[in-house]
Amino acid sequence: MSRRTLFTVAVVVAALVVVGAVVLALRRGREEQVSVPTATPVAGSWYEIYFTTPQRTGTPPSGSPGRLDEKLVALIDGAQRSVEIAVYDFGLENVADALIRAKRRGVAVRIVTDTDNLENPPLKRVRAEGIPVVDDQRRAIMHHKFAVIDGETVMTGAWNFAERDTYRHNNNSVVFRSPELARDLTNEFEKMFAARRFGPTKPQDVPNPLVERDGTRVQVFFASEQEVPPEIIERVRAARSSIAHMAFTFTLDQLGVALADRALAGVGVWGVVETTGSQTQFSEYGHLKNVKNATAGPPFPGCAQGPSVVQDGNPFLMHHKVFVIDERTVIFGSFNFTQAAAQDNDETLLIVEDPTMARAFLAEFCRVYNVAVGKTKSGR
Repeated sequence: MSRRTLFTVAVVVAALVVVGAVVLALRRGREEQVSVPTATPVAGSWYEIYFTTPQRTGTPPSGSPGRLDEKLVALIDGAQRSVEIAVYDFGLENVADALIRAKRRGVAVRIVTDTDNLENPPLKRVRAEGIPVVDDQRRAIMHHKFAVIDGETVMTGAWNFAERDTYRHNNNSVVFRSPELARDLTNEFEKMFAARRFGPTKPQDVPNPLVERDGTRVQVFFASEQEVPPEIIERVRAARSSIAHMAFTFTLDQLGVALADRALAGVGVWGVVETTGSQTQFSEYGHLKNVKNATAGPPFPGCAQGPSVVQDGNPFLMHHKVFVIDERTVIFGSFNFTQAAAQDNDETLLIVEDPTMARAFLAEFCRVYNVAVGKTKSGR
């Protein structure tokens, strides 16, 4: 969970309010049941998309589609040369076991993490094994969530490598088999691991800012060394038919204004916002829920009828950071829609032009939206 992002929201008072709300959200998670259908991984010609299957208690069965941890373990177990991980929260024992196995068979394993999570027991185990770990040692956060295997395969998205993120929260992660994308993320990794540079102090270079394969275009951005919000706003303002968004934290005013403008122009704008913090005056949820959406009927096939923008229904956390535009463009990664992400943190953002990927993320949107609408109708 990326709660520390809320500490660096522009107004300190707002940040404290939101942090307190996070604690309440975790408490209410002990009391309520979440019911979400199983998500099935979607495969393109060179990528696979995974979504968690949140539940209240226990661990999803081994081999279930929502077990992102098992996918990462399999990738690490298949590594022959190198494993590079940059992740805000590392707390999975089976991933630690896989990294230790990799190190013992001669694979070069390296990790970058946020100082706040340096003492997590699984991370202490890998450090005791002699696996080097670099932490950012600053107030702003190292918020990336990626792994690079053998310089050829990338796993990245909103998912932290932690138990709650895996079993309780709504999350996504995409596996790309692409040396070009692997080089981009390794380049970002080296800035932190080798050069010890974080946030806006890092060089802005990206070796392969645009990667194209089999009709799919992927653009890669890293905050806060690059200006990321204008890239999102540009795509939002270009929307012609529909915008679906899922936001863990949403306080970027300019992005909220762009969404409202498109809705008023007749574009169908639909959203699910994490309940925690959404009631503060700084959240865009309060602004967007009052904007008239010109589109009637359910948002997309598989979605229930409901309001254009709703608070989520997961009693734990809805952790996605996603836009799907015109059922073709997918914007996702670790980047929360906040000033802290834009100006201070270490973040990954990918913009993908691919209808197949868009359909998968829209199916996940409907899963999350339907639970939220069900919560609203039941009065919970």
